[in-house]
Amino acid sequence: MSSTEPTKIENLRKKAIKYLWHLLGAPYLWAGDSPLEGFDCSGLQIEVLQAVGILPHNFDSTAHDLYLKFIDYKVEKPYAGCLVFWFRDGRAIHVEMLIDDSLVIGASGGGSSVKTLRDAIRQNAFVKMRPLKYRGENFKIIDPFLSLMK
Repeated sequence: MSSTEPTKIENLRKKAIKYLWHLLGAPYLWAGDSPLEGFDCSGLQIEVLQAVGILPHNFDSTAHDLYLKFIDYKVEKPYAGCLVFWFRDGRAIHVEMLIDDSLVIGASGGGSSVKTLRDAIRQNAFVKMRPLKYRGENFKIIDPFLSLMK
């Protein structure tokens, strides 16, 4: 898409957030990208962005590579549809999506040891809603929907 009108972008943003709500409670799975089997943090956000046409079907990435893909669309204030990236040692290590200006939904509670549904249950790892600052304030906010205005 190029030069997409603002109304269409806002409609896609709303659809993405609605879809994200439907994935709430899905299990966490390291390297996961499936609504049926589970998601890791980047797999969840990629699924949502693919569903509304922001990313191509075959796109796969880590949180850091997803950050680099949309780095030109940083914003200062949080609002619905933005991706929030948390950092360690200069690399994005986690990503979630804002559903309003203070709450995020993301796949969390797991890590590389979560490879099965049983692991996810044992570690309380699933798609969750949390306050924006629950992981701390070392984050950056990016609006991937702005990429449609190119």
